[in-house]
Amino acid sequence: MLKQNEYNPKTVLHPYITLSEKLEELEIGPKEFALRTDKPEKTISALLKGESSITPDMAVQFENVLGIPATFWLNKQRAYDEYIAREKNKKIIKSAIPWACKFPLTDMIKKEWLPTAKSIEEKTYSILNFFGFSNHKAWKEYYCNQQLKVAFRISLAHTKEPYAISAWLRKGEMQASELNAGVYSENKFKRSLPVIKEIMAKQPSSFFKDLQEVCLKAGVKVVHTPCLPKAPINGATRWLNDTPMIQLSGRYKRNDIFWFTFFHEAGHILLHGKKDIFLENIKYTKLDKQKEEEANKFAANWTLTDNQFQEIVNADPLTVDLVKDFAKKFTTHPAIIIGRLQHEEAISYSVGRELIEPIELS
Repeated sequence: MLKQNEYNPKTVLHPYITLSEKLEELEIGPKEFALRTDKPEKTISALLKGESSITPDMAVQFENVLGIPATFWLNKQRAYDEYIAREKNKKIIKSAIPWACKFPLTDMIKKEWLPTAKSIEEKTYSILNFFGFSNHKAWKEYYCNQQLKVAFRISLAHTKEPYAISAWLRKGEMQASELNAGVYSENKFKRSLPVIKEIMAKQPSSFFKDLQEVCLKAGVKVVHTPCLPKAPINGATRWLNDTPMIQLSGRYKRNDIFWFTFFHEAGHILLHGKKDIFLENIKYTKLDKQKEEEANKFAANWTLTDNQFQEIVNADPLTVDLVKDFAKKFTTHPAIIIGRLQHEEAISYSVGRELIEPIELS
């Protein structure tokens, strides 16, 4: 919470203490001091009781009368004001501890999303800082009560794990802020999809970096955010101001699922605009099933169309070599074919597993 070697006194005294001592030393009473500084007596009296603060104007007048620089008094007042504010913040942190404990803090620290901390107070401070909120009530207003609909268009109030989900989403935003994207162009993004399909088919070791760079040129930010416990999200789509963002977890570590999820999210961007945020594999308020079906159809058309799938199913017998031949013919990856066949229950999940490539992004 505090920087190394940072000065953090347990108590900071109100500047009236120093002022009272100086006036006593000079044998100047409150009434005379008020006259000398041309301030109302009640103003000086309130200050000497610690009931008010030293203003810049007062500090300059004190300098004239006492010969002590105005900066001295202002620094005293600033230090005291900061001390009082931090004492209030300690109470805020303490009240937020039960809220903070609902997050997967251990896993977030392990992933280095949060700094290592020993006390629960430090962890609470870190999670508030992670979200960029001054208190936990602001988190609830933002993620559950939709007080900032321009930035966040769904409520997590009725999801099973709003805490873990909100942390995963927030991390994605932070990752996206580190990427420089051009101005979003729908036409450029549409033209980039065949290029991305080629990347999917070839699956080079640099596939994610290649995918990211192609999308950035079209003004779309793509990030990989590992799953958190109790937040089993495959992917998410939302708009950060005028920039669309696709957040992928690589949850199942299978390339067929990874690519289907990407094209599913791309479908949301091109078909559904800026109105909603879409969370794959999470049920939330006002989930539009029709839009999900449309995104699924979009993904299928870019990974393996229904007609292509039917042609493969009709092949008999379907061998590994034939699957590879079909993959080349349809500019897709053999894993996409196997995954689709498994999903449609045309083959068992034990068949063709050697053609599925593991996804390791973290």
